Amino acid sequence: MQTKLAKKLGIDFPIFAFTHCRDVVAAVTNSGGIGVLGATGFSPEKLQIELDWIDDKVGDRPYGVDVIIPRRFEGRGERDIEKQRTMVKAAIPEGYREFARALLDEGGVPPLPPGKQLEDRLSMTDAVSAPLVDVALSHKNCRLIANALGTPPDDVIKQVQDAGVMIGALCGSPKHAQYHVDAGLDFIIAQGGEGGGHTGTIGSMVLWPEVVKIAGDIPVLAAGGIGNGRQMLAALSLGAQGIWCGSIWLTTTDAETSEASKEAMFRATSSDTVRSRSFTGKQVRMLRNKWTDSWDAPGNPESLGAPMQMMMAGESVVRMNRHPDASQDFFFNPVGQIVGSMNKSISAKDQMMEFVNEYLEANEELNALLPEE
Repeated sequence: MQTKLAKKLGIDFPIFAFTHCRDVVAAVTNSGGIGVLGATGFSPEKLQIELDWIDDKVGDRPYGVDVIIPRRFEGRGERDIEKQRTMVKAAIPEGYREFARALLDEGGVPPLPPGKQLEDRLSMTDAVSAPLVDVALSHKNCRLIANALGTPPDDVIKQVQDAGVMIGALCGSPKHAQYHVDAGLDFIIAQGGEGGGHTGTIGSMVLWPEVVKIAGDIPVLAAGGIGNGRQMLAALSLGAQGIWCGSIWLTTTDAETSEASKEAMFRATSSDTVRSRSFTGKQVRMLRNKWTDSWDAPGNPESLGAPMQMMMAGESVVRMNRHPDASQDFFFNPVGQIVGSMNKSISAKDQMMEFVNEYLEANEELNALLPEE
């Protein structure tokens, strides 16, 4: 499985594991793949701690960092984080927070203690994410930066490439892939609509070869609905130089996913996910529940754009996390349609070996179909 990209990065298997858990990053990287830490939600100080820990665990092996720096959002152009926070807060209409509170009240989720004040969380902006890129580039084993929402800003592309680090981005359509090519990115992640998290509508089997054709010499990673070695073989056969997967790691024993969320995923079928803007303001594939149904229902407040919706939902997320047993019908569980096959919990290392063994088995089966000489 030594694709050109795998050789360039010095990894044994072209398996890119997106995760918010440092333990999964280390396990995948030490097993011959490359772990990619989702840094959204971390402060620069927290990210520094996480990457220092990963450095200590993986030696000289490479890993990556995933950030979110969209080109268009409320507050764009204001790089002072507090001023940007104020601008985003002011763009949240009256009544939205009250609707969210009432939704959880009716669902039996206890409110926050009296007098409990929360700082409005700002995310998915340049003022938040740019410092995370600075931290990532200070670690020599960080070999790639990925932007989860569109083509990165030009100054970030230059900063990363000048540091000798690869930079890429996800896309959900051929049009967006062309934007990445025009911007001179080093790799492109083509994510089909089956994938978890921020995703488009085009299916993987259609999207992957279209993006490969557009990308030319730029390596493409296939994402969306990949959870086993057979799907990995299909991706490589369509021209991808590796796979980018996130959902499958959520239920591993290494993951920090809550037991309540793991159980919800174990119970779910592939039909139990939905694309919804109800948490981040961008279309995210997640487990469908009362929260998504309520925000997406006609007549109710329409989900705001990013980053307003996530800021608005911050208080609700804190309430859910404080009372997980009462919040089963409301949790934010981003996951792809592969969830229907995620019915066991094994280590990330064992999951890596399953990928490899299933790939080899499927490849042997295909070779057996060829006529004997």
